[in-house]
Amino acid sequence: MNKTHIQDFAKRISGTQIAPANERVKAVVDRMLLDLFVLIEEMDVTPEEIWSACSYVTELGKSNEVGLLVPGLGVEHFLDLRQDEKERAAGMDGGTPRTIEGPLYVAGAPVCQGDARLDDDTDDGEILFMDGRVLDTRGNPVPGAQVEVWHANSRGNYSYFDQSQSAFNLRRTIITDAEGRYRFRSIMPSGYSCPPDGPTQKLLTLLGRHGHRPAHIHFFVSAPGYRTLTTQINIKDDPYVHDDFAFATRDGLIPEVEHHTDPAALHDKGVNRPFATITFDFVLPSALDGMLSALPERPRATAA
Repeated sequence: MNKTHIQDFAKRISGTQIAPANERVKAVVDRMLLDLFVLIEEMDVTPEEIWSACSYVTELGKSNEVGLLVPGLGVEHFLDLRQDEKERAAGMDGGTPRTIEGPLYVAGAPVCQGDARLDDDTDDGEILFMDGRVLDTRGNPVPGAQVEVWHANSRGNYSYFDQSQSAFNLRRTIITDAEGRYRFRSIMPSGYSCPPDGPTQKLLTLLGRHGHRPAHIHFFVSAPGYRTLTTQINIKDDPYVHDDFAFATRDGLIPEVEHHTDPAALHDKGVNRPFATITFDFVLPSALDGMLSALPERPRATAA
């Protein structure tokens, strides 16, 4: 078919409405269908390939892996890049880099003042102490900021999704003190991979790609009058730190990690095995009218 015939057919579909439409949804779907028809024609996509793709989408939904494939195809990172550009154009410079949320946040984690213990003491992984401050772009502390943190255990699994872990294991909300400080004790997370038999890895394999993520720790950081930050730090020595299948690694989000084995240091921390320390400050830009300042709306898990 030539492009004129394709466009005529797309207009025919667009014109079949019999009642007022949601104009935004209609505009997006109309454009999506036109682009799909052009792709089918230009790449000579077969009926078998179309129905195979439909079956794949069904499998993806049944496996609850949509939230895994979206970052794996770079879509979630692309949304971050677009928001970065909008903020630069509006003069909202500075601040800790944002990066993807991923699909594994759970709302409702216990709230702690200033200091928190994230793990339930059942994981024998390396102990981790992390601390830092929440600051504004002028270097002033932001007291009362909310630091939500969540991460995988030493086997790469997240509580709630991994039913063997206790409720809200490795998940807390920490309120910064008068100096904008937060602190927590946890265990060093492990990286993880897409389920090897799942639909996300099936597609990645067809694309010649791996499905590995480096060890990382997720954060939401928020305070009244500031743009909410969605970010994560990556653990420096992980072999996939610069080869994340979800494209979440960004400059400024790979802090130094110090490993401690000296008996005196262990005694001072009150622990009986080696531990690691990370210090990381979060910098929040002030909110601007007309710019997204809260978390974008999306489906998120909530513990029953």
